[in-house]
Amino acid sequence: MIKTSFADAAGRALEGIRAEGRYRTFVPLARQAGAFPAARLHGRTITVWCSNDYLGMGQHPVVLEAMHEALETYGAGAGGTRNISGTTQAHTNLEVELASLHCQESALLFTSGYVANEAALTSLGKLLPDTVIFSDAGNHASMIHGIRQAGVDKRIFRHNDVEHLEELLQQVGNRPKLIAVESVYSMTGSIAPLVEIVRLARHYEALLYVDEVH
Repeated sequence: MIKTSFADAAGRALEGIRAEGRYRTFVPLARQAGAFPAARLHGRTITVWCSNDYLGMGQHPVVLEAMHEALETYGAGAGGTRNISGTTQAHTNLEVELASLHCQESALLFTSGYVANEAALTSLGKLLPDTVIFSDAGNHASMIHGIRQAGVDKRIFRHNDVEHLEELLQQVGNRPKLIAVESVYSMTGSIAPLVEIVRLARHYEALLYVDEVH
C-alpha cells in the first residue's frame, strides 16, 4: 500500500514537471579530444556552446599530460573524503598556487561550484547569526540554497538594481550585512555592476560575496 501511494505521488509529481516544461533528459554527448568544441551526438558532429570549459583547457596537451602524470603517481580516485582518508599532494599544491594567484593567505578546493556556494554561504550565516544577507534576484540555485540553509534574515533585491539594493541596505541599520551576487550570471549572461556594488558594500560596511565562476 505504501509503495503504491509513493508510486502514485511520484507519478503525479513527474506529470506536473512535464506539464510545466521542466522535465529534463540527459544528452549523451561524446566530446572529441583535439576538436574543441566539437562533440558527437547520435552519430553526427555538433558544436557545444554551453560548456564552462570556455578555452578548451580540458583538452590542452599540457593539462592532459599533467592528468596522465597524476594518474601514474597517485592512481585513480581519492579513496574517500579529505577529512577521513587524507588529501592528495596535487590538491594541496593547487590550493597553494590558487592562493598565490589571488594574493591570499590560503585557498580551499571544493568538489563543485555548487558545493562551494552552498557551504560558504551557509557557514557565513552560522558564524554571523545576526547578519542580513542581500541576495540578487538572479542568483544561482546554489547560492539560494546556501542562503536558505544559513538560517539568517535575507533581503532579495531586483536583478542588478543597485538603487533597490541601497534602499534595502538602509532599512537594516547597523546590523551585519552581506551582499551576495554573481559576476556574470550563468542563466542569463548578464554582467553585475560590481563597481557600484563594491561602493555600496564599503559605504554600508557590508561583506561582499561574489560567485566568480563565469
